[in-house]
Amino acid sequence: MRNRTYTADAEPGDTVTVAGWVHEVRDLGGIAFLILRDTSGKIQVKFEKDEMDDDLVETGLGVHRESVISVTGEVAEEPRAPTGVEITPESLDVIAEAEAQLPLDPSGKVDAELSTRLDNRTLDLRKDEVKAIFEIRAEVQRAVREQFRDLRATEINTPKIVATGTEGGTELFPITYFGKEAFMNQSPQLFKQLMVGSGLERVFEVGPIFRAEEHNTPRHLNEATSIDFESAFIDHTEAMDVCEAVVTAAYEAVAENCQDELEALGLAEEFEAPSGEFPRLTYEEAIQRINATGKLDEQLVWGDDLPTEGEKALGEDVGEHYFITDWPSEIKPFYIKDHDDDETLSTGFDMMHPNMELVSGGQREHRFDNLVAGFEQQGLDPDAFEYYTKMFKYGMPPHAGFGLGGERLIMTMLGLENIREAVLFPRDRQRLSP
Repeated sequence: MRNRTYTADAEPGDTVTVAGWVHEVRDLGGIAFLILRDTSGKIQVKFEKDEMDDDLVETGLGVHRESVISVTGEVAEEPRAPTGVEITPESLDVIAEAEAQLPLDPSGKVDAELSTRLDNRTLDLRKDEVKAIFEIRAEVQRAVREQFRDLRATEINTPKIVATGTEGGTELFPITYFGKEAFMNQSPQLFKQLMVGSGLERVFEVGPIFRAEEHNTPRHLNEATSIDFESAFIDHTEAMDVCEAVVTAAYEAVAENCQDELEALGLAEEFEAPSGEFPRLTYEEAIQRINATGKLDEQLVWGDDLPTEGEKALGEDVGEHYFITDWPSEIKPFYIKDHDDDETLSTGFDMMHPNMELVSGGQREHRFDNLVAGFEQQGLDPDAFEYYTKMFKYGMPPHAGFGLGGERLIMTMLGLENIREAVLFPRDRQRLSP
């Protein structure tokens, strides 16, 4: 719209045209007020009935909430108005009339179930606190990209349609691809490894991944955003350093640039970025500390994966972001390198928030014979991955990296109860639309 002014930019003495949604109408008899909302904020429109054209007053006070309108008029200072200014309208146009009955209340005065909110996401995002989540999400993605670039990593985009999965045929969504079977990719892992053997050496990607897991929990999705990093000539400890720097940079950017959004979410007073190095616990130390809490029905033993209850107990004990290192080799993927001095220990690591796992990473096996042996040990056919394995014959450097769950980062950062609140249009077992 030409000559449109955002409500936040309307200054006393200016004659402006603002456009947005009808947030509220209050009729007090001889005087009435309409609150107009746009992406920058809200502004009060004042109707003095005896001094205005009847048609203008009737149109302004008769329009349904959430209708799209434009208003032209003079801005005046008004301390009693919600934003300290108000507009006296010279004209008001109804651009798109909303129905009188809405499926949810964008003002937030009436709560709605999450399923109703997700069914009507456009309306849901008209609420300040919901919009704030996605403004923060955008800032997080901007910040992590900037941090990766500062670390001399090149952004890449890898295929999402693949012939075979990163870890074999499990948890994959099959599709028909010109008469052939293909799958939605569950990770950019193999492709980003191929890139560290190219002239790029150090790469990152922020993109979708697909996992056909039959979970129905508040922290699992079937389509998620993965923040991936891979670099030549680093080991797992250096990859953890990068991971720590990226997560800290995301928090710092939100703290610096998203105060209004944190205020809308009621987090402005308590939000703070991590400071100092994240603790690094070995897997053995982790299970010992979990067992010591006494919160599990059965004690964990070497080789057990950590159950959700164990992660929660350990998170409460540690109380901050932390790493778990030196996992048993048998429970980490085939492409993770073992320690040179102990083949029972993996260089794989997980980075944890006190509430859940955020990151999985490690140093990769770069030696061709060891890599092929790893495929065979896990019952995978190396020939199905020849596009990947053959490149390890042509000079593949030592390398390491990680994958960070984008939605889980937002969920834990903002204390959201359900991961679906951090996704515009989530995909899970029950939801394929909108």
